[in-house]
Parts: sequence; structure tokens; C-alpha cells
Amino acid sequence: RVDLMESGETSVQAGGSLKLSCVATRDPVNQYYWAWFRQISGKEREAVAVIDSDGAKSYTDSMKGRVTISRDSAKNTLYLQMNNLTPEDTAIYYCAAEPYLRFRGKNFWLRYDASQYIYWGQGTQITVSS
Repeated sequence: RVDLMESGETSVQAGGSLKLSCVATRDPVNQYYWAWFRQISGKEREAVAVIDSDGAKSYTDSMKGRVTISRDSAKNTLYLQMNNLTPEDTAIYYCAAEPYLRFRGKNFWLRYDASQYIYWGQGTQITVSS
């Protein structure tokens, strides 16, 4: 079992930046695929970014070019740096983790499927005001 605890600033004006953190309570981060998802009110949860067990990063079109995913193995922490935010980015943001074996040899796009992840953070409501 891995417990994930998110933290970070929760509100910003349009054009601003925020950085979310997600601390894992056990197991080295490099044994997992780590992802950030978001859920806009009334919409399905969507992937934002993934960092795999080797440290390779990938981004969906949802926020591509405006976000950076990273991890600090020494701190067992995942980050999401978000820039140039707009009111349309207002959503609940979740970190997620799944043992890397789930994705080994599988379709690349599977990493963006929320149903593939077993461990989830508590969710952070991010509000971007105009």
C-alpha cells in the first residue's frame, strides 16, 4: 500500500503559476508510474502528465506546454509545475501511482487511463480566477 499526500497553493489569478507536490509514504518512486490527473466539474477525470519508472515524461494535450512533471527520488515526492493558468484549468487535481509492471509491454496510451492506477492522492481543488 502506498499513501499519497498532496499539497500546494490552491488558488491563483489567470496567467499565474502553481506547483503541486505529492509525497509517497513508502516504496521508492522509481518502482512506479506516477501521474497527475484533473477533473473539471461535470467532466471525466483526464490525464495531464505521466512520469514512468525510468523517469521519462509524457504529457497529454490538456495542458501541454504549460506544465512540467518531475520527481525527487530522495524525497519520494512528485511535482506538477503549472504555468500560464486560465480559469478553464479550474479543477480538482490528483496524483496517482501504479507499480510499473502494469504498463510493461503494454500500449503507450494505457498510462493515461485513470482506471489503471490503484493509488490516489486526496485531490486538490485548484481555482484560477479571471
